[in-house]
Amino acid sequence: MSLLSDLINLNLSETTDKIIAEYIWIGGSGMDIRSKARTLPGPVTDPSKLPTWNYDGSSTGQAPGEDSEVILYPQAIFKDPFRRGNNILVMCDCYTPAGEPIPTNKRFNAAKIFSHPDVAAEETWYGIEQEYTLLQKDVKWPLGWPVGGYPGPQGPYYCAAGVDKAFGRDVVDSHYKACLYAGINISGINGEVMPGQWEFQVGPAVGISAGDELWIARYILERITEIAGVVLSFDPKPIQGDWNGAGAHTNYSTKSMRSDGGYEVIKKAIEKLRKRHKEHIAAYGEGNERRLTGRHETADINTFVWGVANRGASIRVGRETEKNGKGYFEDRRPASNMDPYVVTSMIAETTILWKP
Repeated sequence: MSLLSDLINLNLSETTDKIIAEYIWIGGSGMDIRSKARTLPGPVTDPSKLPTWNYDGSSTGQAPGEDSEVILYPQAIFKDPFRRGNNILVMCDCYTPAGEPIPTNKRFNAAKIFSHPDVAAEETWYGIEQEYTLLQKDVKWPLGWPVGGYPGPQGPYYCAAGVDKAFGRDVVDSHYKACLYAGINISGINGEVMPGQWEFQVGPAVGISAGDELWIARYILERITEIAGVVLSFDPKPIQGDWNGAGAHTNYSTKSMRSDGGYEVIKKAIEKLRKRHKEHIAAYGEGNERRLTGRHETADINTFVWGVANRGASIRVGRETEKNGKGYFEDRRPASNMDPYVVTSMIAETTILWKP
């Protein structure tokens, strides 16, 4: 096995200028992350200099067998923490051979919203808190839980240390460092309320880059859990009963909100979000009704409430924002399996472009 390890860690730059590019895209379910690798003649830092590529869309639920070719357009480049050196991870989106975005390409519409002059002028900042659950491979039961049984009730596990309270920290720390290496603006990690559940935060990121960075961070986590032999779940309520669900709280601000008088802008934006609550909920992730019950630090899915420092609200405003009269707010509704392209662009569209 040591020879295998040596070969995996070979430094290609000692013998060749060629690099490996891992092209990454989102499959037909909207949550399956697919990838394949190709050799390029030398280092590349600009996605527009990368060649397009194709794949068999009939094998990912994105095209029929008789016309199965889907084209990958490279959109963002990150350093590859697995192969290292000049090798890269490439976030792509998906098109027909005629150049039309396929239905599951949510990035295309998001990029249109973020390139709108009114949105671009507001320099939208996002910070996404991605919660997830680590499961034991063969039984699909949370890491650290007795098989077929339950640990002690919630309370001791949040941000805890100790072999009986924190399960999977090696995966979490590996992921943290790998994201920093890749060039993702990962801003922190913590253990969550339910044992076996963790969170990482991506941001502040501007516009479309929030979606690119979160998807690549998810991909890196999938790869690390693959190596560690544990299963990664983004289910918004992996265990029924008196256990916290998993969300992807989305923190948001515009230039106007961060400037003097911004608190009034925030309140107007929240009012617009109230008016489009149903549309947002419909786009905020599958199975979210199992999580948004009004318990376990959530607001009921059918109710829109906002408040200062209220973790049982749909929208939470921080004490500091209230005190300073400017800042940001947190949309607590998105589920852990949400598409960040959809959620970030929809928040921008509703709060900046939408005229009630």
